Amino acid sequence: MSQTPPKGPGTPGTPRDRTREQDALSGRYPPLTPKAPPPKAEPAPDDGIEPLPEPEGPTEIIETDYTIGQDNIEHQGKLPFDIHNPVFGISAAAVVIFTVVTLMFPGQLEPIFGGIRNALTSNLDWFFMLAGNVFVLLCLALIVSPLGRIRLGGPDATPDFSLTGWFAMLFAAGMGIGLMFYGVSEPLGHFQAALGGTVTEGGVRTDWAPLGAALDDPEAARRIGMAATIFHWGLHPWAIYAVVALALGLFAYNKGLPLTLRSVFYPIFGERIWGWPGHVIDILAVLATIFGLATSLGLGAEQAMAGLAYLFDFQNNSINKIVLIVGITFVAGASVMLGVEKGVKRLSELNMVLAIVLLAFVIAVGPTLTILGGFFSNLGAYGAELIPLSNPFGRTDDNFRQGWTAFYWAWWISWSPFVGMFIARVSRGRTVRQFLIAVLIVPSLISILWMTALGGTAIDMTVSGFAGILDAPLELELFTMLGQLPLASITSLVGIVLVIVFFVTSSDSGSLVIDTIAAGGKINAPVPQRIFWVAIEGAVAIALLMGGGLVALQAMAVSTGFPFAIVLLGACYALVKGLIAEHRELR
Repeated sequence: MSQTPPKGPGTPGTPRDRTREQDALSGRYPPLTPKAPPPKAEPAPDDGIEPLPEPEGPTEIIETDYTIGQDNIEHQGKLPFDIHNPVFGISAAAVVIFTVVTLMFPGQLEPIFGGIRNALTSNLDWFFMLAGNVFVLLCLALIVSPLGRIRLGGPDATPDFSLTGWFAMLFAAGMGIGLMFYGVSEPLGHFQAALGGTVTEGGVRTDWAPLGAALDDPEAARRIGMAATIFHWGLHPWAIYAVVALALGLFAYNKGLPLTLRSVFYPIFGERIWGWPGHVIDILAVLATIFGLATSLGLGAEQAMAGLAYLFDFQNNSINKIVLIVGITFVAGASVMLGVEKGVKRLSELNMVLAIVLLAFVIAVGPTLTILGGFFSNLGAYGAELIPLSNPFGRTDDNFRQGWTAFYWAWWISWSPFVGMFIARVSRGRTVRQFLIAVLIVPSLISILWMTALGGTAIDMTVSGFAGILDAPLELELFTMLGQLPLASITSLVGIVLVIVFFVTSSDSGSLVIDTIAAGGKINAPVPQRIFWVAIEGAVAIALLMGGGLVALQAMAVSTGFPFAIVLLGACYALVKGLIAEHRELR
């Protein structure tokens, strides 16, 4: 270990370089001070490595002989590649074999997927829930502890993005296909289940209501339904993302290690992270991200196809879903070829604008006072029910706890490498305390407002006597709700576009993260590799839809979420150990 001296770029008063804010997703950070031009010579070859900014101020640098890409296999030519051996080979082979087998035997595998999902959620629901609680408690403890004053990038580092821009990017990370798919169906589903009360057969509850339900009490059912929904979209998922992002940021920006998951485990494995222990961690990260993304992409395809059938009388069948996924995958591939600045960044900006417009429209023309008042009452209900909903033991609501909560926690965990790396890249210069407060609170509040507006409007329509939303298929409930508001065709079209653009940006950004891991930490690996991962994501989504639909999608998210949950629990220990060592340097 060695202590780094203060760097020039971190000197107080140095003006920030606004060009660093040009790209929210690429992770590129131009130098704060221009360098003198080098003497005329042959330009250095592009080795695909983007150097991370050096720590600014005294930090605990980890000295290692490892260099990024030293284990890679490279090829230049018409089809260049630069892949880490063996992370890329094992990950790609496992996913390709899974996809081929699933497409060859869809009927035979459907019950297997269902059995896997039920076995994991029914037997390991306590594990997923305890793990989620650990992540939340760790984040809250770090906020109030002295470790909270540690700054990502070193004590003299300045934020790479303005506060407004940073919050906007957290908003973008907090929105996704899941909020579109479940924004209406989940609050309404929990409300209806709670209103029906508990149902017992053979001494076992068979209803899907959270906690003790609220038989024939619409207000109590609304309260518990919204609290249960917010529980799934509030502190717990964002604590999962925050742990991954904070660990990646600390070990990359303060310790000088590559921006990959294996770096986080240096306090546990030491130099062995460059060997098989690190390979296993990165392979699990790739597989978890692939199947977590495939779950979201499959849900997006289901909902987009349902919306197109609703608006334009398309046939909502398997062939059209495949065509839709293939078409959107091609668009994602084109976005990759355009690059981050012209591709995914512009699509992300379009996403944000459309999401804000749709949300504002529903608030304005829906039950406005109910939505605005409901935001605060739902927040209060969430606070009151947080501990009972977080408790994994001594409960009777097995269907809700296992079918909803355990699946969600596994899904968030499988997404955590993707979202965590994105958040880490845009959070350099923030203190641990600032980082955790923002990452936990800002996206959670946005999710609460979204669920209150869309879900609250659907509940209000249902209580008023409109049964169409409850009668609609899950993927069609959003469009059925919008159909009861003015400008239904326009807002439904906006909803479809949002789902499709979320599909494209998730696939494009996810392929960047997966490729970074599978390329040994290289940021600028050849474009064909990212296109390969985009195609794989689409193929896995198709395979899962054909091999069991929503149940298969959920089964693979849970299957990859379980082993990666164990990885994240280890990351919690490594994170605390790394922060304590960093704190010693500041005293």
